[in-house]
Amino acid sequence: MTAMFLYLTSSAQLTERISQEAMFQTKYAFELCKYLHQNPELSFQEFATADRMAQELEQLDFEVTRNFGGNNVVGLFRNGEGPVVMIRTDMDALPIEEKTGFDFASTRRTINTVGTEVPVMHACGHDIHMSVWTGTLRTLIALKENWSGTLLVIAQESEEVSGGATKAINEGLFQKFPVPSAALAFHINPELASGTIGLVEGPVFAGVRTAEITVFGIGGHGAYPEKAIDPVVIAARIVIDLQTIVSREINPLEPAVVTVGSIHGGTRPNIIPDEVKMELTLRYYSDETITKIIASLKRISAAAAQMAGMPEDKLPEVKILDVDTPPVMNDKHLAKQLEIFTGGIIGSENILRVKPAMVGEDFGKYGYTPEKVPTSLIWLGSSSPALLASLKEKGQTPAPLHSPYLLPDFEATIETGIKVMTSNVIGLMQKAR
Repeated sequence: MTAMFLYLTSSAQLTERISQEAMFQTKYAFELCKYLHQNPELSFQEFATADRMAQELEQLDFEVTRNFGGNNVVGLFRNGEGPVVMIRTDMDALPIEEKTGFDFASTRRTINTVGTEVPVMHACGHDIHMSVWTGTLRTLIALKENWSGTLLVIAQESEEVSGGATKAINEGLFQKFPVPSAALAFHINPELASGTIGLVEGPVFAGVRTAEITVFGIGGHGAYPEKAIDPVVIAARIVIDLQTIVSREINPLEPAVVTVGSIHGGTRPNIIPDEVKMELTLRYYSDETITKIIASLKRISAAAAQMAGMPEDKLPEVKILDVDTPPVMNDKHLAKQLEIFTGGIIGSENILRVKPAMVGEDFGKYGYTPEKVPTSLIWLGSSSPALLASLKEKGQTPAPLHSPYLLPDFEATIETGIKVMTSNVIGLMQKAR
């Protein structure tokens, strides 16, 4: 009984130390967040951001590897024997013009990879992610006498276009550095109140594939449609028929999305073109589902062209792009551990069970390598409780991710993120008592 009492007392004292240190580090992290928010960089262009993340690691005496497969920054901190725990943050921003009115709002404009000038904004919370990541590492180093093991951390480029994780993995992340026993990440969620987290066991984010369909026709004069085969009409039929894939071909209990997001064809109203191009996003949770969707895309597209009289050698071309973002799957055992650690630091009443989402996140790629690293991604509530209550009274919802009006409750969100992630890591790496 005495030993158990001492253990509980020690755990309570550690929890208090984590809370106090997280509160202290939040001040630094929030200032960092304001700097990052004002200086966003697009995917594959995170040069200054990566440099700042590397500097933060160097100040904490991490072994730092810059430019690891692009702009990725990898840090290693060895603190005795014990497990290896990985923490990932993303770094890239979006081509969106900010309209929040913050005194530290982004006014940045830059040239994108195709040579067009665009505005840039952290409209997906990656500035908060980096700040929580930095604050967590500062807290862990300050409390390093309470844990034992190795921290493997990565500031990852190009999450928004799903390229950074692949580049890090292909560069040999798990061959050149210790293989982690757990990989952790977080993402803000404006639908959840700051001070809370959203937890999912199993599927969290959907897998994403992109398809391109080129529909061929026989061009002609708009006044003589009988002398042409109109690819616009074929494309329209394909768009409508694609809607039956999810509604009639996929198990209703299996999540799936087929969305045609782009369709282009023709130059003038009186000219029937000879080609139409479509771009689609496909969302799924199982390999069986995405295989079925792709096969159906090809069958439906071919059938629509055949109905219009197109010859076999001019049927639509269906191309599935190489960029593949698998589903993010939270390891159930790891998620249960994190729920215990998190409940101890913010209270179990602030852990919300949320449903899987159909958005994509390339953090899932770290769990699909041959090493089969257990992964867990936590939703981090990011809207002021007062704002959510006010919006609810009006029948409104907060500005979503990727909105120019995204309004995070910065300091409260950052502090909660630091407390939760620090507690999780120490829980996984705490010295035997």
